[in-house]
Amino acid sequence: MATQERIGTQRLVVGAHYGSRDFLIQRMTAIIMAVYTLVLIVGILFTSKLDFEGWRHLFTFHCLGIPLGQLLATLAFMSLAWHAWIGVRDIWMDYAKPTGVRLLLEVLTALWLVGSLVYFAKILWSL
Repeated sequence: MATQERIGTQRLVVGAHYGSRDFLIQRMTAIIMAVYTLVLIVGILFTSKLDFEGWRHLFTFHCLGIPLGQLLATLAFMSLAWHAWIGVRDIWMDYAKPTGVRLLLEVLTALWLVGSLVYFAKILWSL
């Protein structure tokens, strides 16, 4: 059975998400976060005062009636969560060898990331 799952003579396919999908997702999310960081830097440079209202305006500005600041921030934070999920999941797969421990760590990571997304949405969209 194990010999049927091997690719070539070196690699055993174990369902560890090998391939280019995760690689591409991490690169796309990194680009989104980089673009959003540049937008924030430009916004900070053109903000006259960096008090609460200035920061609030950075995250809630509208463009053509669309809450573009909130949408961009949400997209960037979702990209951050997805990026973190792939990276942390790969760490657990590489270093947490007992399956039960790895499953527990992955579930805790997923719960933490989803909770962070919900908290982020509550804060940002309630401004």
